[in-house]
Amino acid sequence: MITFAIVLSLILIGVILALLFRIQILSSIFSGSFQKRVSKSNKINAVLLMLFLVIGGAAFIWSFQNAEERIHIPVGSVHGVWIDDMFWLTMVVIGIVFVITQILLFYYSYRYQYKEEKRAYFFPHNNKLEIIWTMIPAVVMALLVFKGWKTWTKITDPAPKEAMVVEIVGKQFNWIARYPGTDNALGNVRTNLIDATNELGIDFSDQRSVDDILPSEIHIPKGRPILFKIRSRDVIHSFYLPHFRAQMHAVPGMPTKFWFVPTKTTADMATETGNPDFKYELVCNQICGANHFAMRAVVIVDEPEEFQKWMSTQKAFVADKPELLKNLKNPQGIVLDTKKEGTNKAAL
Repeated sequence: MITFAIVLSLILIGVILALLFRIQILSSIFSGSFQKRVSKSNKINAVLLMLFLVIGGAAFIWSFQNAEERIHIPVGSVHGVWIDDMFWLTMVVIGIVFVITQILLFYYSYRYQYKEEKRAYFFPHNNKLEIIWTMIPAVVMALLVFKGWKTWTKITDPAPKEAMVVEIVGKQFNWIARYPGTDNALGNVRTNLIDATNELGIDFSDQRSVDDILPSEIHIPKGRPILFKIRSRDVIHSFYLPHFRAQMHAVPGMPTKFWFVPTKTTADMATETGNPDFKYELVCNQICGANHFAMRAVVIVDEPEEFQKWMSTQKAFVADKPELLKNLKNPQGIVLDTKKEGTNKAAL
């Protein structure tokens, strides 16, 4: 390692000395003490630019192919397919433009290198060229924006009526999920009710809140629209499910939402990726504090039958915390049978 550092240092010193020598020649040209305007280094630089184009282009293609599996992770939702289509269409268009412009840039540097016997052609303006290179990018960009607008409109349209609702609340530094119970409706929340026991500030004077579920895992069924209602308890977080191509900010005081349709169970994705330990992850994609890196949750996609079986084992949050109901000043006639379990089989 030390030998490599020494060799690299010597190379850099040589490059610096060569550049200093070149600067000296250029200053002599400007001062008039050196008559020859171009040395052999001009042709060498032109050749090196062409070599850089070829070698750099080959390295770019290799690096892209080598990282393709890490760049393009499998998609597990209908919405993800739409977003991927839009992304790769944009990449193809700008990729074509990038390749053409880079080839022309380096070719022109070689083809029109300075020579003593040649003089540059004065070409100040051309209306036709101005129109062409303004209109073509404008039309292409307009089509890409229109395509993106249509995709985004589909994604942000209201969720279907049959969508399953799950509330996700971000706080430093974890995610909390809340499911509606048998009434298929989430109860109200109030920030002044947040404490160590009631982390979401659920208002249990609202009858709809009594059967709400706060499970230790996040499960969703395959093939059914899922509407995530997203909140933050403290700072701005970012709700991000990379395999579903779902992302939405969780903003304090401003509930947001995102819906999609999962198309592959966790088991399906494990088979597709060849990873028996595959897990869908929910992560925070917004730097939200010192322990931002730990703000993760696992999302399990089940077959519909397996999901219903899992739901049948879940209890209402207050089933083990009846004191939350006893403390209510106005319980509105709420009655909770804490002995009855498995009441959520038909909840969703």
